[in-house]
Amino acid sequence: MALMPKRVKHRKSQRGRIRGNATRGNRVVFGEFGLQAVEGGWISAQTIEAGRIAAQQYVRGEGKLYIRIFPDKSITSIPLETRMGKGKGEPDYWAAVVRPGTMLYEVTGITEQAAKICFARLAHKMPIRVRMVPREPTL
Repeated sequence: MALMPKRVKHRKSQRGRIRGNATRGNRVVFGEFGLQAVEGGWISAQTIEAGRIAAQQYVRGEGKLYIRIFPDKSITSIPLETRMGKGKGEPDYWAAVVRPGTMLYEVTGITEQAAKICFARLAHKMPIRVRMVPREPTL
């Protein structure tokens, strides 16, 4: 079963525009290394799950993977060959809205070289450009 919210506040969500950079969720908090979005976009629940599987197969045993995004926006579509009107279509899939700078995944318990390889596998699955960032030292 794909990731999706149990309840939503509003039945029909509008498209919206992705403007500006992420001010929250843009630092490595849980792990030692993080995968950060360089550009904005939507990441579907299916893509998030595919990334989780690819990373989990690599860090199995020694490391821990954290997923920092959740698909809470419904993306609707009207079936093909349907006439105009008749309202908005049914939810097609769920997506996470990602702004530039958002931390997508984090890993801990593995070396930097292993994290690089793990995030390279993850980057192939992502529809947006991403980069690996280390955790900033605390003061």
